[in-house]
Amino acid sequence: MLAGLESAGKTALFRGLTGRMTGDETNVRGSTVVCRRCHLTGCGCELVDTPGIRLASDAETTRMALHEMRAADVVLLVARGTHAMSEVEALLRELDLEQKRVALAITFQDKAPAQIEKLAEVWRGRLGIPVVVVNARELDEAGRGMVLQAIKEASALQDAAMAALANMDAFELARQRTEPEVTLFENRDAGPWLALATVLLMFALPVYAAYVVARWLQPLVDAACIGPLRAVAAGWHPWLNAVLAGDYGVLTLGWYSFLWAFPVVVFIGLSVAVAEESGVKDRVTAAMDPWLRHLGLSGRDLIPVLTGFGCNVVAVLQSRGCSACTRKRCVSLIAFGSACSYQIGASLSVFGAAGKPWLFAPYLMALFAAGAAHTRLWNGALARTAALPLQERAFLQRPLVRAVVWRVRAAAGQFLWQAMPVFLGICLLAALLQEAGVMIWLAEKTAPVLGWFHLPAGVAFALVFSVLRKDGLLLLNHGDGTLLAGLGTGKLLVAVWLASTFSACLVTLWTIRRELGWGTAARLAGRQAVTALAVGWLIALLMT
Repeated sequence: MLAGLESAGKTALFRGLTGRMTGDETNVRGSTVVCRRCHLTGCGCELVDTPGIRLASDAETTRMALHEMRAADVVLLVARGTHAMSEVEALLRELDLEQKRVALAITFQDKAPAQIEKLAEVWRGRLGIPVVVVNARELDEAGRGMVLQAIKEASALQDAAMAALANMDAFELARQRTEPEVTLFENRDAGPWLALATVLLMFALPVYAAYVVARWLQPLVDAACIGPLRAVAAGWHPWLNAVLAGDYGVLTLGWYSFLWAFPVVVFIGLSVAVAEESGVKDRVTAAMDPWLRHLGLSGRDLIPVLTGFGCNVVAVLQSRGCSACTRKRCVSLIAFGSACSYQIGASLSVFGAAGKPWLFAPYLMALFAAGAAHTRLWNGALARTAALPLQERAFLQRPLVRAVVWRVRAAAGQFLWQAMPVFLGICLLAALLQEAGVMIWLAEKTAPVLGWFHLPAGVAFALVFSVLRKDGLLLLNHGDGTLLAGLGTGKLLVAVWLASTFSACLVTLWTIRRELGWGTAARLAGRQAVTALAVGWLIALLMT
């Protein structure tokens, strides 16, 4: 078992030892929220990567790591070379290592004091265990061999291990630390504003780039593929024509999902990966901690919220690293305000198809503002002592190309092999329901409710299917844009708002149920529906 504090480099070491493309060799605290297992070639054992241990914390991830230790035969302690003495002391003090074989890996070799190797040699003698110094982010074969050898030679700690460390107080090397550089993010006044601007740029630039690409490609592919396909399908059986090339066709409407969502997934994945690998994302969360407390959250909660812009399900799992007093609040904001890649792509598609792409900016601002108000109104502010604040700065470093590429490739693969098949299934179901007359019945039943917002009955299709998946709101594009053509600016914004915020998708709700229970999932869903309807009515009142 790999055991260490947050950001010690455990996951990077796990990847280097196993060769598995975990994609989490990151400089962001709490990035590991599960225990990863892999058979370790050359050692004949199973290697387990655990979440970072957070001292004096009630986070679920810390409980997971401590629970995993009970079954471990060998514990490989992992500590940063930049803060080696304090982290090793904390691990030996807090962890129950009796009857365990132990080894110690010192990471951040490239940032540690020059005398770190001499300190490691002293530790070998005083603790009686193997100690190695490595650069976990760029572990070469020599470094991998050293770590494997340390695992094989792991031994029980000497009885006087803590006393031996205490006697090192006078040893000059023991207290040397390499502190991360201070930047404008740490400025009390300017830091939060800079962090906010950084967050906006992290998503504004990728979304704009995705829009440019999709807008350029759409007419080309429509002319080359979609148009000819519709002409050929006109002679097919009506049901087959409807399923493949109709208003909800797998090949017609499905194409819009891919065109507008896939570039968003790629570009946002690239932006987030660079921010994480460089350490900027961690600086942003620390800088915004004071502001977030007014909303009922802490700086640590921002990491899952930002993760939600890629996938809400992953973000809910990431919330395991939140304090128990803020986790439900964080999950509530994720479900309401973290627009996943598919929601962003679909809303871009709808606004673009309606000839009003500029509406995406006010839509996103409304999402941020309503999400913040929703969290505060339902939960209240967070006391200064309620959750462990972010204290230590992350190191700013050059992102590794291989790690960034893998993250983007993983996000793209997830979209192609998980998201797209689900949406194509939605298209298939919608086409069959349309041919069976169910869609007309559904529109009739929901028309009175939609009338409160001055919306036509056709919007009901997107509202219902967006509960299944957020890109279900792409059904607003059906009929070659005839529905969109009949909506004014205000009605279009209200339609997209309701379809995207009335409820989290079913997969996200199921994940919340699994993590926090049926009661919490139902309560969060009910509150979200109330807020979404209230804000939707307000938008309709002001703009229609």
